[in-house]
Amino acid sequence: MPGTSAGPGRRPGRSDRPEAVLDRRRLLGRAAAATLGAVGAGLLAAGPGRAALPEVDMEALIKAAQIDPRRADTAITAGSRDSVLLVERALRDRSLLGATYVDGHFGTSTVAAYAAYQRSLGYAGLDATGLPGLTSLRALGDQRFTVVRPLTPGGVLDFRGARVNSRTRAMLLEAERLLGRQMAISQGSYSTSDPTSAGTHDGGGALDLAVDGMSGTYRTTVVRHLRRVGFAAWLRTPAQGNWPYHIHAVALADTDQSAPAQHQAGDYYLGLNGLANRGPDDGPAVSPVLTWEEYQRS
Repeated sequence: MPGTSAGPGRRPGRSDRPEAVLDRRRLLGRAAAATLGAVGAGLLAAGPGRAALPEVDMEALIKAAQIDPRRADTAITAGSRDSVLLVERALRDRSLLGATYVDGHFGTSTVAAYAAYQRSLGYAGLDATGLPGLTSLRALGDQRFTVVRPLTPGGVLDFRGARVNSRTRAMLLEAERLLGRQMAISQGSYSTSDPTSAGTHDGGGALDLAVDGMSGTYRTTVVRHLRRVGFAAWLRTPAQGNWPYHIHAVALADTDQSAPAQHQAGDYYLGLNGLANRGPDDGPAVSPVLTWEEYQRS
């Protein structure tokens, strides 16, 4: 350490007399002990093993929470098992989920248990659908796990005469950039104005886009680009329901979704049309299916 000794080739000065060296060594020893003590105290404050807490991958967890309840079996969504198990064990330890269902499959029982946990935090309505949000997930993981690859829908704003969250807006703007065309929004999110939507627009991530004046080929092109950036998107026709031609889109992994929108997202992953009849997907094939975050990384 500079200045603590004369060192090779240096001439001793007045401060290098034996008693001064001894005093300096004592001071250095005390400083080192104090430093080590502070480090030790910091480790104790952090808690044993705090740095080694397991991780819940929120992107994988939300994907499972959308897909698994729509499965006809108890298959596990690829890449989600460890994260789902950590959440299920935490719910079990709160007596909200039976041990039988701690299996890595985010099925309807896990959804119900997570919704009960959300209600225990004082949430209600769209904030207690059983789809994990970042705040509740971090609270559940306190002292148990950390959350990585967090998801947030962002703030709600007015955009082209509709309400959307900032994540949905960013997704639509990117799809429009790929298209080279701006789209008209006929219904946004956080909206109950259209009873035919069956609640899919009550929460975040849902859009209906007008297709007036578009050819059938171009409508398909729009759907394809929406899918590329992370929407579950379909062309809806009058033959399917009491509505005009339009494009319906649900942002995958939007944690503000209503329960019906969550079901449509899950059905899209499973190759279905997002309608009540759960027919085969009738839109253009886009592979792989990506969320907005995965698209940005690709």
